[in-house]
Amino acid sequence: MTTNLANFAKLDPTVAPRRRARPPKRKTRITIYLDDEVLDEFRSRAERTGTGYQTLINAALRTRLAVQEAPAVTA
Repeated sequence: MTTNLANFAKLDPTVAPRRRARPPKRKTRITIYLDDEVLDEFRSRAERTGTGYQTLINAALRTRLAVQEAPAVTA
């Protein structure tokens, strides 16, 4: 089977599929040192829950930040 490259030049660019725009960047790769015990615990929890350990660490950090931002309730 021979491909005729001249046919490619005749393609209408308005019919060609458009490239999707990249989604906004939401995460940044970093290097962080954690205590072995902390990392072991997150990995253990990840195995039990079927969730990635990095996802669990991110969720724990988000929860901690949310607690810090919440106004203190006085009795």
